[in-house]
Amino acid sequence: MRRAVVALAAFSLFLRCSAAPAQTTANPIKTIAVSEIRAGMKGVAYTVFQGTKPEAMDVEVLGVLKNNNGPKGDVILVRLGGAKAEYTGVVAGMSGSPVYFDGRLAGALAFRIGEFSKEPIAGVTPIAEMLEINALDRSLPPAPVEAQAAPIQPSKTSGPGTPGQVASFANLLKPIDAPLVFSGFSEDSIRQFAPRFASAGIVPVMGAGSVSDAKQPEPIEPGSAVSAVLVRGDMNIAATCTVTYMDATHLLACGHPLLQFGRVDLPMTKAEVVATLPSPLNAFKIVNATEPIGAFVQDRHTGIMGEFGKEPDMIPVTLNIHGGPTDKQIRYEVLNNPRLSPVAMMATIYNALHGVNEYGEETTYRMRGRIDVKGYPEVLIQNMFTPNDGNQPAAMLAALSLGDRFGRIYDNPYNAPDIRGVQLDFDLVRERRWARLEGARTDVTEARPGDEITIETVLRPYRGDAMVQQIPVHVPTSTSKGVLRILVSDGETLDRVRRSGPLFGRKLDLASTIAFLNKQHVNNRIYVSLLEADPEATVADKVMPGLPLSIMNVMDSMRGTQDMVVQAESSVNESATPPLDYVVAGAQVLTIAIK
Repeated sequence: MRRAVVALAAFSLFLRCSAAPAQTTANPIKTIAVSEIRAGMKGVAYTVFQGTKPEAMDVEVLGVLKNNNGPKGDVILVRLGGAKAEYTGVVAGMSGSPVYFDGRLAGALAFRIGEFSKEPIAGVTPIAEMLEINALDRSLPPAPVEAQAAPIQPSKTSGPGTPGQVASFANLLKPIDAPLVFSGFSEDSIRQFAPRFASAGIVPVMGAGSVSDAKQPEPIEPGSAVSAVLVRGDMNIAATCTVTYMDATHLLACGHPLLQFGRVDLPMTKAEVVATLPSPLNAFKIVNATEPIGAFVQDRHTGIMGEFGKEPDMIPVTLNIHGGPTDKQIRYEVLNNPRLSPVAMMATIYNALHGVNEYGEETTYRMRGRIDVKGYPEVLIQNMFTPNDGNQPAAMLAALSLGDRFGRIYDNPYNAPDIRGVQLDFDLVRERRWARLEGARTDVTEARPGDEITIETVLRPYRGDAMVQQIPVHVPTSTSKGVLRILVSDGETLDRVRRSGPLFGRKLDLASTIAFLNKQHVNNRIYVSLLEADPEATVADKVMPGLPLSIMNVMDSMRGTQDMVVQAESSVNESATPPLDYVVAGAQVLTIAIK
């Protein structure tokens, strides 16, 4: 009760509504505390079943579940009534629907029980707990987005709320799903990236609908549908729930979190419910997100809060696809969030490449472009992708490569990146352009510092004849006597060897991260690296090869820290072929004696 009183006092100027969903200055909102709720009380809730106008549903209290939504988080258990509610049951997209008793706001529909329920029984988040979001928002100073990026790797577990986790919990009380509408996405794209969205904290509950900026003249009010947009433009991803209440500057919705990321910056739009689809397993609303009205700024345990008129900070993306009958340009924006932006970028890149007529399972892509980070050098992108031995589509490899770059930019503990845009060009080649490094040799067994030697390589293209490439490489005058290892490899192998161990997993500052990314090797060249036995130290993105033992002893106190990483070998020189029209795979090691 004390928490409720404090929250209500802090929010007193924010609350305006009447017994019906309409809220005006002349009729301040009246609320009812959980302590006043009794079994058998009858009230009304509002939601949109079709169109934009909220409709009333009967509500009967079954009881109060104490501490059921976290510590001191109560849930009011209700049964919904009325012809439509009894026909559809508890519907995905209904969360946030305001519930009133005797003209006083009790809270928002937010929970459902299990699957295949024969009665429309729902849980209500008390309004006092939702009001804390506004008090919290006003007490927090502005702060940059914290860099806590999700790792870019396949998800091996089911996301929260997926059938694999809840099948044995028939009576599980769980949040009513907010339908996540993927507009402009292929079924394959959704299937490929659903586990990644789940691992980032959002469970894709497939709805139907679209996203546009079409004007919606009907005013938004408690009970109206409202959408949070993750991607907008030529592709769209949006989640929809219901407004609990609002005033001239803010609204609260959902009654549960979308992602529970805390402070967020997501476009907020009006929404039109095209239809409500009843289903014993997963009833949901078919929704069109329409006119932008601001941004969601808080995503908390008991709901989400939007601010009217605020322009969200999105990342503009432009994709140009060449190689078909005509060039195609795809434009869209993705949310700016450390955990979801890398996943959204991967999903949209894959979908853009997969969703055109030029796509085929043998397609090869040449990718070039840049990521613009305000205040830092551009992250340059250039690589080539073709289906690999594991039959991974080239479009997926390209998407994973870009997602990895995004993840690394966000995942640094020193600087919050301000990504201002992404520009990418893809050239399509309608065949598998892949070649295996079949052999490497040199006609010398020993050399002297300052000599130039030639490495001869044999490449075997996919279903093609062998090709011979000769690569001259200079032995530096500073090279030590003894055995010199020569690594002949593709770019990915060279990066893995040179960035292995603790260095590769280290988190650098943003400037060093960008420098590190811009030094990565492309995969359509053959590289020759000379490796000698003297140790090599790396500080941030700076490499110090061939350090004498005396210097290493001086720097020994830095070993194993994030300031310095020591490797047993030094790379004394590197050479490569000109860019080839193949993705190269393979590696071999040669040795010669330095006299």
